[in-house]
Amino acid sequence: MVKSDNLKWWILVTVIIGTFLGRLDQTIVSLALPKIISDFGITVTAAGWIGTAYILANAVFVPVWGKLGDTLGRKKIYMIGFSVFIVGSILSALAWNLSSLIVFRVIQAIAGSADYPKAMAIIAVTFREGKERAQALGLWSVSFAAAAVFGPLIGGPLIDTFGWRSVFWINLPVGILGIIMATIFINESTSEKKTVKFDWWGAITLGMALSSLVLVLDKGIDWGWTSPIALLLYAITIMFLLIFYRIEKNHPEPIVDLKFFKNIVFVGSILNNFIVFMALMGAIFLIPVFVATFLGYNATQTGYIFLPMAFFMVIASFIGSRLTGKVKSHIVITISTVIAGIGLLSFLAIDPRSGPLDIIIPMSIMAFGLGFAMSQRTNAIASVVEPHEIGIASSVLALARNIAGAFGIALFGTILQNKITSTVLETAKNSVIHVTSSAVYAQGASLIIFHSYIVAYHTVFVTAAMVLFAGAIMSFMIHPKKEKLDVQVHVE
Repeated sequence: MVKSDNLKWWILVTVIIGTFLGRLDQTIVSLALPKIISDFGITVTAAGWIGTAYILANAVFVPVWGKLGDTLGRKKIYMIGFSVFIVGSILSALAWNLSSLIVFRVIQAIAGSADYPKAMAIIAVTFREGKERAQALGLWSVSFAAAAVFGPLIGGPLIDTFGWRSVFWINLPVGILGIIMATIFINESTSEKKTVKFDWWGAITLGMALSSLVLVLDKGIDWGWTSPIALLLYAITIMFLLIFYRIEKNHPEPIVDLKFFKNIVFVGSILNNFIVFMALMGAIFLIPVFVATFLGYNATQTGYIFLPMAFFMVIASFIGSRLTGKVKSHIVITISTVIAGIGLLSFLAIDPRSGPLDIIIPMSIMAFGLGFAMSQRTNAIASVVEPHEIGIASSVLALARNIAGAFGIALFGTILQNKITSTVLETAKNSVIHVTSSAVYAQGASLIIFHSYIVAYHTVFVTAAMVLFAGAIMSFMIHPKKEKLDVQVHVE
């Protein structure tokens, strides 16, 4: 089907709204947890399951929606997911206790997991020309970062003014707009190859493996990485991954085609995305904590600090997409990853005396680096798979990014805690206070802890930067010899 240029870009705007809403919801709900804890009279640990349940359900159902959408219709699955997400939002706003809220969040997560693979597939079959598709995928990818940035900016005032339930009610008008636009602008498309026998056992075993993996990543810091329950979850993850591998190897229509991983461009793209998102989420989730703890900023002020990050990411994404066809993608991705790493190293200058620019400048450098190759990172996946496999390939990319985020937060959170502890012990051992006053001792202890936190934050930023530099080296694997751009679309 030939689409007008205007219709193409309206389709892009439509899926951006859906993606932005889903990711904004994840960001904004975390801000509401203190109010929820107070309202329901629950512990912080219990409230943590609100986010954990969402992450688990989202990860498990991404591959299922990816496969179903390619067969039943991408628009159909996208609309179902979007509609059920709105219903889940309304139910969450009406939740009467913790258990009901967790159940309704799971409904939201299951529905929301349909968005990413279907949005990417819809874009890939709408924009067939290489440069145009790269630009579209880049702008769409920026919506992830934009949601993370605008979450604190929108959520803080919203929660303070209208209460925590407003973070769910806000999804209703935006969601209705998204559904109306999808109905008007998106045309139905399916893959040429229909699924005859759905791989349910593959979906179940992969779901079990992902559930245990994401659960231990999310709760490992609290439980202890070598605690009995963590060790049990490691074993469950490995066992079900092995079973999943055996099933996929022999299934005629696997939910994840293992031949993807024989393609060096696909593997390189997944690895680079994993590393970039691990470093991004692992380091960035600490910034709001740092500015609130040491600079005394509230949620709204923190949101303002993050605004330039979104601006530079959008600008960089546009510039990077213009390089498609002019500069080889692996070179753009390598440069992009190095710039992002330099941005993280720039955080080494921050301390409790830092002003807003000391935070904004490093974040802007990092955002520019990440956005510069956003289109190439996403387009590389779509360019090396067959048209009928775009949905499931995009679901693998979504899984990689989701797990990378969880892994990054777990890894760098652990590094932060361990470094604080070791620095406190080391500094205390080598410190001498020549005054017997208890007040002086207390002040000295506070300074030691204060110093340890700053050292720990710097350690996290250096480690994250080193991870990105390693990702830059791996970027040389992303070197497609030929892009498969002629996507055939079946329209109902």
